[in-house]
Amino acid sequence: MITWRSIARTFQRQHGPSVIKAQVLAGGRGKGKFNSDGKSGARRVDSPDEAFKSATNMLGHYLTTAQTPEDGLRVDKLYITKAMSIAQEFYFAMTFDRQHISPVLLVSSSGGTDVESNVDKLHKLQFGLSTGITDEIDAYIQAELGFSDVEMEDVHRILVQMVKLFKEKDATLLELNPLVRTEEGEFVCLDAKFGFDNLARYRQEEIFSLEERSPEEEEEHQLAKLGLSYVRLEGNIGNIVNGAGLAMATNDIISLYGGKCANFLDVGGAATKEALSKAFGILERDQRVKVILVNIYGGIVRCDMIAESIVAAATEMGGFKCPVVVRLQGTNSEKGLKLIEQSGLDNLVVEAEFEKAAQMIVKHTPGVEF
Repeated sequence: MITWRSIARTFQRQHGPSVIKAQVLAGGRGKGKFNSDGKSGARRVDSPDEAFKSATNMLGHYLTTAQTPEDGLRVDKLYITKAMSIAQEFYFAMTFDRQHISPVLLVSSSGGTDVESNVDKLHKLQFGLSTGITDEIDAYIQAELGFSDVEMEDVHRILVQMVKLFKEKDATLLELNPLVRTEEGEFVCLDAKFGFDNLARYRQEEIFSLEERSPEEEEEHQLAKLGLSYVRLEGNIGNIVNGAGLAMATNDIISLYGGKCANFLDVGGAATKEALSKAFGILERDQRVKVILVNIYGGIVRCDMIAESIVAAATEMGGFKCPVVVRLQGTNSEKGLKLIEQSGLDNLVVEAEFEKAAQMIVKHTPGVEF
């Protein structure tokens, strides 16, 4: 719970007018709107009272921007920083150009919330991680963005540090937006966005240890440790599938018959009792999920082994709370279907045909006209 005293102390540490920023994993906060008062996710405040009023209308409320879901994202953290006297805003970023298989530097004289609406001012410059920022790159940036020689010296130092950080931390994105020039002629980064290569996680343990996860993201993380791939979607039909291609086909055919999937869950070859128990547990805790389709094509993974894991998982969980349709095809599928049929478990039915299984699951979904 926030108090006037805590906000006032933080405000006073800035020694003057401040900016309060909502801390959410989405851009466009300056043009976003809160459901509480319709104001943006980044606000200038000039007094402790004003800071407290803004903080009260931001914490625990939902901010909607161009990059959030329609209902917005809940704001549970705020960042309060000193307000700057800004002369101009710039956009500097580094990422990878997959077409040219090269890192690329993006610069623009229109930073902040205006960068997306001024694409014509965005300049792309390829550079090498070994060569870094060359004299040619400096000359181009100085000419296009209109920096003086003294200003360019400061900009060059920033660019060199960006390359160093981009390279040493296995970054896939390093974005300074806005990088501002103050009225006093100083360059200051007011906001930054980072992306890091997941494959470099073992090299960047300190960075990845900072990762904050929502309850849903934590469940995805736990599934990933079991070798399962989980993506949350917007529907109410849960599905457990082996293979990304079959998972996408399952989503498509459910949509064809009028249903909407609540998730993409690929168990791959990791369909053990532990993995399936975890998968079923996550789907059944999701209040949106009304029915579950298990769609398995047995190749290397035998269908009878899958069936044994499903029955064991259901027994361990005390049965399924919502209807579950199991479709098995491939290696030992008949044996697997028979195992499930003979299990005597409630809320569990089998169907060998893909299309019929999809039709069955949609028919069992409340509120869906089939």
